Amino acid sequence: MQSQTRVVIVGGGILGCGLLYHLAEEGWTDSLLIEKGELTSGSTWHAAGQCPSFIADYNMAKIHDYGVRLYPKLEELTGQYVSWHGSGGIRFATKPAEVQWFHHVASIGKLIGFHCEVIDVAKIKQINPFVNTDGVLAGAWTTEDGHVDPAGCCNALAKGARRMGATIVTKNRVLDIKQRSSGEWEVFTEQGNVVCEMVVNAAGCYARRVSRMVGTDIPITNMKHTYIVTDTVPEFMDREEEIPVMRDPFPSAYYRQEQKSGLIGIYETRNSEECWTHRGGRPDWESENELFEADFDNLAVYLQRAMERMPIWSELGIKQVICGAIPHTPDANPFLGPAAGLKNYWHCNGASIGIASGAGCGKYLAQWMVYGDSEINMSGVDPRRFGQYAPGDYTKAKSHQDYEHMYALHLPGEERPASRNTRVTPLYDRLLEHGCVYTEVNGWERPKWFSVDGRVEEPGFRHNNVFELVAEECRAVRERVGVLDLSSFAKYEVTGTDAEQFLNRVSANRMPKRDGGIALSHYLSSRGRIAGESTITRLGKSHYYILSGAGAEDRDMDHLTRGIKSGEDVVIKNVTGDWAVLVVAGPKSRDILSGLTESDLSNVSFKWLTAQEIDIANVPVRALRVNYVGELGWELHCPMSRLTELYEQVWSTGQSHGIADFGAYAVNSLRMEKAYKSWSTELTNEITMIEAGMERFFSSKKSDFVGKASTLKVKEQGISTKLVYLEVEPGNCDVQGGEPVFDGEQVIGVTTSGGYGHYTGKNLGFAYVSPNYADDGCHIGLEILGERRWAKVLAEPVWDPNSERLRA
Repeated sequence: MQSQTRVVIVGGGILGCGLLYHLAEEGWTDSLLIEKGELTSGSTWHAAGQCPSFIADYNMAKIHDYGVRLYPKLEELTGQYVSWHGSGGIRFATKPAEVQWFHHVASIGKLIGFHCEVIDVAKIKQINPFVNTDGVLAGAWTTEDGHVDPAGCCNALAKGARRMGATIVTKNRVLDIKQRSSGEWEVFTEQGNVVCEMVVNAAGCYARRVSRMVGTDIPITNMKHTYIVTDTVPEFMDREEEIPVMRDPFPSAYYRQEQKSGLIGIYETRNSEECWTHRGGRPDWESENELFEADFDNLAVYLQRAMERMPIWSELGIKQVICGAIPHTPDANPFLGPAAGLKNYWHCNGASIGIASGAGCGKYLAQWMVYGDSEINMSGVDPRRFGQYAPGDYTKAKSHQDYEHMYALHLPGEERPASRNTRVTPLYDRLLEHGCVYTEVNGWERPKWFSVDGRVEEPGFRHNNVFELVAEECRAVRERVGVLDLSSFAKYEVTGTDAEQFLNRVSANRMPKRDGGIALSHYLSSRGRIAGESTITRLGKSHYYILSGAGAEDRDMDHLTRGIKSGEDVVIKNVTGDWAVLVVAGPKSRDILSGLTESDLSNVSFKWLTAQEIDIANVPVRALRVNYVGELGWELHCPMSRLTELYEQVWSTGQSHGIADFGAYAVNSLRMEKAYKSWSTELTNEITMIEAGMERFFSSKKSDFVGKASTLKVKEQGISTKLVYLEVEPGNCDVQGGEPVFDGEQVIGVTTSGGYGHYTGKNLGFAYVSPNYADDGCHIGLEILGERRWAKVLAEPVWDPNSERLRA
């Protein structure tokens, strides 16, 4: 085995081989994959091999679609047996909301290029004449997907990678991984050591074991999953056409044809089991090709329902039982990207639908590693979306929940109970008394809306029974004053004599020159793509206070720490848990706060986009005159331990001014009216500041900074897509993001986010479109839940376009 290489991939399953193939395809043939057993010997070999196009996450749909398009030609490309069966698939809807969801997925198919058709029961019976459709309302028919032989597919990727010049070493257990003082990694194996620039953890079920070699952990739970293969089905013997893969919430199962037999895979909706519980969920490092005994007492009810769906199987015996491990993450998405706090250590693991996503995961992670960016939005698969709180009990509960809800639609607004209250502020119980309904972001409980009359939300795709309550919260902020606990913000202190020059170098906007100045700035990649967004406040010449979105806590910490040059006097500290944030916003906010402080809050003494360290109700705060709702207001940053004290004083004083609590639903409505963009939807690694219309935050006159040259090059060469702000035809459902934008029948763009502007009474959204459709007043079409609606491009926000209220 060689002693030096550019990349070492640990793990020879579908994700590891998929990454190796695509690194080689990008020219990184100096890559080495190390597998402790034979290729596929972890969880790949025993997978059922399904490759569905049907998925509602826009970016995961791109990952799946790539595999569905590569696998049918992979055998011809490599000469390795793949056994692609292009049977198509049908998913059943048994509830009206599922039919609406099907239309959303079909719209995503129009964007990406896969065919998804919502069909009636008669069409289902025509395609699969053997299925019992009792209780079925409709089907989502994806005609291009199918299934493969998992081992054959994985070996084809491996063979293709070898042909392009990459190296694979099997039967070679990794013993340890250490980082040298030079920054290079040394991988210790049974066959010797290898030094490399980058390490990738593609260890699948063993990913936590490999993570611990470098002193970290990753939130993965290995769940037991069972599928059975029946005896030969007589009805299949003389039939050339293969039935599609059926996905069905009634038995919580997929079922399909396997040669001339039937195959049934069960996702138990209760009593799901974790693997290797005797070892705390961790497999033996020596194990391979391991299967478990299926629990037929628990599986019986699901198998019975599957037989009800396919009566021709009800009298057949069982030919084979496979019960193996599948890695699950807290949110069902894989981990593709850098490990938090480690340079050049990457993750490519955690895929619960691994065969389907293996090729796409490899393709887009390879782009990130080679070029510094991927062509799709990677925020939803970035391993740093979960913090150090996640591995262990949090992930176990989330993974069981995810597994048991595999075929249960997660409705917009639905809050599931597993692993809640992991990160709470001191105000948690007090706000519950006010009727707070919480949502979760990066483990934090964040106010979503307030049930002031005790009602329970009925989640769904359309305006629901809390619509009017959210409208009241918005009205309170616009007309009086609202208060919100936003302590979930990620917060950092940057100090040192080189702090200013450091921040000017790693972010696109110029740092404030005066103490108390506030700047919105963005982190760019070397290619000029948007990698993050922060609000940066100068507290002193060598002291800056930085705020990022809650979900970006670990990611933005990495952006900052990795930007420090040798010898620079810069210290970065994550102070997220130390500081609480209370937002007080609305035209009466100054009246309330002035009664609680001796400081002058007038417009002359405390200007918009400035900060001061003052006392409010005898609580020391960093008061930032800035907010995300487009009103006069302040963010009050106080010690976390004093948050309740501050809130009670603000709440009490605010009673005479009509103060009200508000939550994230209202924030989204208010920010859409003000046309404020979001880092995770509008501002992503796919696009530049030019395409996003964020040039005013790009300081081109500043000395060189990361991404400057590439951004200026994009500006000079021109852009192929541009962000637009839209007023959408009235309706009782809103833009969610991922809907296609049309000119007639031609797809010209994609929506990113949206919402109903409760105060202005307008449906609003953002979309990326071809630049020739970006002019003010341009009319275009959207498809929302299968319905065509017009939209008009707006040149300015529908609320306070000149920011007069913010400056009041």
